[in-house]
Amino acid sequence: MSRDIVIGAGLAGLCAALRLAQAGRPVTLVAKGAGGLGLSQGTIDILGYAPDRVFAPLDAVRAVASDHPYSGIGPDAVAASAAWLRDELGPELLVGDPGVNLHLPTALGSIRPTCLAQPSMVEGAVVGGRRYVVVGVRQLKDFSPELVAGNLARTPAPDGGAIEAHPAWIDLPARPGEADASGLTYARALDDVAFADAFAAAVAAVAGECDVVLLPAVLGLRRLGVWRQVSARVGRPVAEVPLQPPSVPGIRLYEALLGRLRAAGVRHVQGSLVTGFQAKDGRLRSVTVAAAGGPRELAAAHVVYAPGGFESGALAVDSYGTIAERLFGLPLTASSSPDLVGPDFWAPHRLFQVGVRTDAAGRPVDGEAAVYANLYAAGGLIAGAERWREKSGDGIAVATAVRAADAIIGGAA
Repeated sequence: MSRDIVIGAGLAGLCAALRLAQAGRPVTLVAKGAGGLGLSQGTIDILGYAPDRVFAPLDAVRAVASDHPYSGIGPDAVAASAAWLRDELGPELLVGDPGVNLHLPTALGSIRPTCLAQPSMVEGAVVGGRRYVVVGVRQLKDFSPELVAGNLARTPAPDGGAIEAHPAWIDLPARPGEADASGLTYARALDDVAFADAFAAAVAAVAGECDVVLLPAVLGLRRLGVWRQVSARVGRPVAEVPLQPPSVPGIRLYEALLGRLRAAGVRHVQGSLVTGFQAKDGRLRSVTVAAAGGPRELAAAHVVYAPGGFESGALAVDSYGTIAERLFGLPLTASSSPDLVGPDFWAPHRLFQVGVRTDAAGRPVDGEAAVYANLYAAGGLIAGAERWREKSGDGIAVATAVRAADAIIGGAA
């Protein structure tokens, strides 16, 4: 039986698969790994810099260049897709307004704009005049309260006001005798109510006089609401600050989306690379999956291709500087890389804007014509944005995934 095939288990692939399944369509999600959410901040960025700090992301979406992925989607659809994901995951996992950016602290003490955040983070929004205490754990080497507090204290808040921040430490092993633990180890330990209470008591003892307590983002993995337990014991708001991977907030989002996919009946084939395809009369007929017993053909009614970009290997540059798309050989906005990377490391590099162009439905095009009538692209494969610099990757992923799924649903109807 032909099914809708979604390739890629990042944010775009998961959203496309869920949207299709919710419409009653049979869906198979194929992925070589667990996608990139476990590497993320666990928030949804729509547009953070354009190039200056953005406070109203939908207004900034209206002003993007004509070749930007958002240009063909529009602010209303971007807002609707973000709101759909927020409402789908629910207020225990995502809160916020697609039209307003929060400004949250990072594990380096910088201030990053984002749109939707986990409720355990929002009290950490950086506002002038607030007093913050940054509490580290001696056994957790990935979080330095001195670094966070020092950089926050010397940086004006986005509203122009001054920030007061100071560090503090607690000493509480996640497991007896363990001197060096990961954030994931602490998150699993904090899923236990008794350990979370001991953790909260230790934080309360060092919090001192402050308005908000900033903590590493380890407040539970599967038991949502640990932050409320800690906040109640500490007696003031607490907020998680995301750490480097593995990202506990990112894993929360991944597992929540994966659970919804399974409940919706999506067939998930993980650990399998799509290596080829069969096409006829301008349509994809099947994709070839590398399996333990040999190549396997999956019949395809439609394909949503959401493999990521350069970071995942879907786009690659060879030793001659030639840029290519790995699976379908899709036309790209540039085919040679030497002139696309400048001498200044921190400057924009056009290489990272390379990708496929799409039509209004999200289908990759060669000139004006769709390459295949039933192939759709979503996420980091689409050209026109330097996502890490703009802080736009999450919003592009969700909006293009919803666009692709809705085009398939509408076409089938």
